[in-house]
Amino acid sequence: MKKKQNLTRAARLRSAGILRLALCLLAILLIAGTLIFSVWHREINELRYPRKYQEYVEYYADKYEIDPLALYAFIRTESNFNPQAESDVGARGLMQITEVTFDWIKSKIAPTEQLTFDDLYDPETNIRFGSYFVAYCLLKFEDLPTAAAAYHNGVTAVSELLKNEEYSSDGKTLDEFPYPQMRLYVYKITTSYERYKEIYAS
Repeated sequence: MKKKQNLTRAARLRSAGILRLALCLLAILLIAGTLIFSVWHREINELRYPRKYQEYVEYYADKYEIDPLALYAFIRTESNFNPQAESDVGARGLMQITEVTFDWIKSKIAPTEQLTFDDLYDPETNIRFGSYFVAYCLLKFEDLPTAAAAYHNGVTAVSELLKNEEYSSDGKTLDEFPYPQMRLYVYKITTSYERYKEIYAS
């Protein structure tokens, strides 16, 4: 009888040991699975929100005192990082700069340089000019949504909207974006910027 009890006790101990081992293995698998999912999720996010042309973006963001993540948001929204992109209205390159805007920016930062509108297909030139214009809009309009509206629709157009109390309560920032394309553009810039901060700010 005693021998049978010992055998039963030993069997219970073995079962308990096997159960503990199984639970440990399960815990290890869950931890490993969580880590793998986390890495995979981050890699997917980095593919969707890349930081291409990092050398130029970081340099000109620092030069013009802009958050580089905001510049990535503009480039992603404007061209999805395609340096050969061209819009229906003739805006060119990574940050989709029109010829009129190119001429104005050139007069400010490169008046003596032998640059032409075609040079906007060059990533560094485009980011250099686009960064200046983003910085100009941010300095003039203070917040990102209003600056983004100015980048897209023009500084003069936004300045006029700010005079209208229906769209601006303080005359400095837009509370409402009256045009559908402007609204969509501002939404894309701001949400993209938030995603970049979530992925890379840490």
